[in-house]
Amino acid sequence: MVRIGILSDTHYPDKTSYLPNLIFEKFQEENVELIIHAGDLTSPSVKEVLENVAPVVAVRGNLDEPIFPEERILEVEELKIGIIHGHQFLSLDTQTLKYKALDMEVDILIFGHTHRFFYEVYEFMGKKIALLNPGSPTVPRRSDPTFVIAEIKDRNLNFNIFKPWKTQWQYP
Repeated sequence: MVRIGILSDTHYPDKTSYLPNLIFEKFQEENVELIIHAGDLTSPSVKEVLENVAPVVAVRGNLDEPIFPEERILEVEELKIGIIHGHQFLSLDTQTLKYKALDMEVDILIFGHTHRFFYEVYEFMGKKIALLNPGSPTVPRRSDPTFVIAEIKDRNLNFNIFKPWKTQWQYP
């Protein structure tokens, strides 16, 4: 079993002057072993601060310096995870994301850019594909601020969604 903190679109310090303490508290409390950031950190210092909690895998968002890769693929507990920001696409819709997951040959595609939480599992082209956007913990768009802590065990993903200004809820 592996616990992973997942977040995106922190936009510190370009659009916000803080990172919620709840992120660090929950990542430490839940003993996350890895943190995935799906882009728009907007400052390398965000990665450095998060690395005080656990190793960080980050991709480049449209407002990041070109020091992070455009996409990454990780294998955790035999589950292949693709990570992108999403700004690469003219239309960031589920059809485009499902094809990207197929192209990357991943089971889960984690993305950001919309600043809104999204999770759905699809049967697509004979394959089961999960799409996950953790939302933004600092500058949400038409939604609550969110981040995710996931647990991967036996090729299954379960997660809690945390809302820095509200209570948490669990999926599934």
